[in-house]
Amino acid sequence: MATPYKIRVGIVGGGEVAQVVHIPTLQLLSHLYIVSAICDLSPKTVEHCAAKFHIPKSTTVPDEVFRDVNIDVVFILTSDEFHAPLTIAALQAGKDVMLEKPMTLSLLSAEKIIEAEKAAKGPRVFVGYMRRYAPSFVEVFKREIASIPQILHARSRDIVGPNALFVSQSGTFPVKETDIAPESSNGKAKLLDGLFQECFGDSAISVTKQKYCRFLGSLGSHDLSLMREALGGLPFSIAGVSLNHPFYSAIFHYRNKDGSPFAVTYESGIDNVARFDAHFAVYGLNKTVSIQYDTPYIKGLPIKVRVEETDVHGHAVCREILCSFEDAYTSEFIEVYNCFMGVMEIKTSAIDAYEDLKLFDMMYKKYEADLGVKPDL
Repeated sequence: MATPYKIRVGIVGGGEVAQVVHIPTLQLLSHLYIVSAICDLSPKTVEHCAAKFHIPKSTTVPDEVFRDVNIDVVFILTSDEFHAPLTIAALQAGKDVMLEKPMTLSLLSAEKIIEAEKAAKGPRVFVGYMRRYAPSFVEVFKREIASIPQILHARSRDIVGPNALFVSQSGTFPVKETDIAPESSNGKAKLLDGLFQECFGDSAISVTKQKYCRFLGSLGSHDLSLMREALGGLPFSIAGVSLNHPFYSAIFHYRNKDGSPFAVTYESGIDNVARFDAHFAVYGLNKTVSIQYDTPYIKGLPIKVRVEETDVHGHAVCREILCSFEDAYTSEFIEVYNCFMGVMEIKTSAIDAYEDLKLFDMMYKKYEADLGVKPDL
């Protein structure tokens, strides 16, 4: 059997998620990947990652990664405001890009990425929505909900404790440095302000709206992207949204294939309780299917599908299905490899991720429309 080609990866953004998840997973997939370069605005972070993970090339200049002929794919793992400019620069340099979700925070910014991908004529963007690659979601959950002839209701819940609680027990010992130059911090703030302006236009950009935007881009994007795939697209309308940072909720209107309506309740938030309740549930008349995710910061925790139904005898039956112990990031990175090697099409493409930004925009507009009865605190 021929030895598979090893994709050479350049990482831009060496923060917590890179140290806890991305770099260790790539190195465990050493038969598919070689991590060739690490880049971060923090010199100490670069030094730490290069030493800890034995990465041969280190730099604080992203362009040195983009222009390196010995790198095939760039993993962009920075904060959201840098996603668009860095992705566009990498595409223009001829690199494929694995871009951590969210693709970006505004529709206009997303459109620039899509146009850059088209103009590059070859390099592609894979957006990192790892929950959508979990075997339990792909192989079990979608199959089970397909057997529900008419959905009556669905629920998306993601109420979790602070990431630091889980990371501290992950055994990965990440280091967070604070030696970023002031000019870099100022540039970050300017980019973020520009994205807020693109999101909210001429309306007042309150702290409430800024927090809403950042939340949807972080925890919210996982849930809403999963909802889109599970239910076949965007809702046709939004009944209402509630903003009470750090908790957010909404009610979405969907239709079955026969045109009959159903609602999806969305509730999400972060508190200080040591719990990770991230699940999506679909209710039919005789069957309910739910998928439960655990924290991705501790490797190997199972993702389970639970089926509750009435059998032919009228008895209540409950099944729990665990089809794989493979974590979602490993499954995702295997698919990243196959996509960039030309074996598969990219499911979570830039075009697909653009749909999330459209949904965010719908939620912002609903909030704006309701401001007459909701105080903007």
